[in-house]
Amino acid sequence: MRFDLSEVQGEWFNFFRSEIKENGDVNYLDPEPNAGKVCLRIADADAIERIQAQTRKKKSEFVPNPRTRQMERVVYYDQTPEQEKKEREMIWDWAIQDWSGILDKDGNEIPCTLENKLRLMSIPVFARFVGRCLQLITGANAQTSEAEVKNS
Repeated sequence: MRFDLSEVQGEWFNFFRSEIKENGDVNYLDPEPNAGKVCLRIADADAIERIQAQTRKKKSEFVPNPRTRQMERVVYYDQTPEQEKKEREMIWDWAIQDWSGILDKDGNEIPCTLENKLRLMSIPVFARFVGRCLQLITGANAQTSEAEVKNS
């Protein structure tokens, strides 16, 4: 097996719609023919570290521990709402690597740019699609399936 280590490779997913049932569960529908496809990838530790370095400030302070009565150093990250928004945007930009066949209402192909990624992520059906595909990449669906079987 050969792997290209020069760039993190994404997984291509054919677009599928979803609907929310009355009980709040999400029902994922089969992929639609010619509905386009999206290439997604999970942010690895290095990517997350680079993003957080640009959007968070690491701070520390000494606080008393009530049980031991000793001062302990506590490390936390300070982040403004603007920095939090920027971090979220950078993560979506990383996760959505490319797409093909994603069209606007007039049938024109939408270019895969940061602005368009963020606009599409504000549309619930697209955001659910991306979220579900990322679950599939990480194998989170296997854990869900096992839990559902146990509860049946």
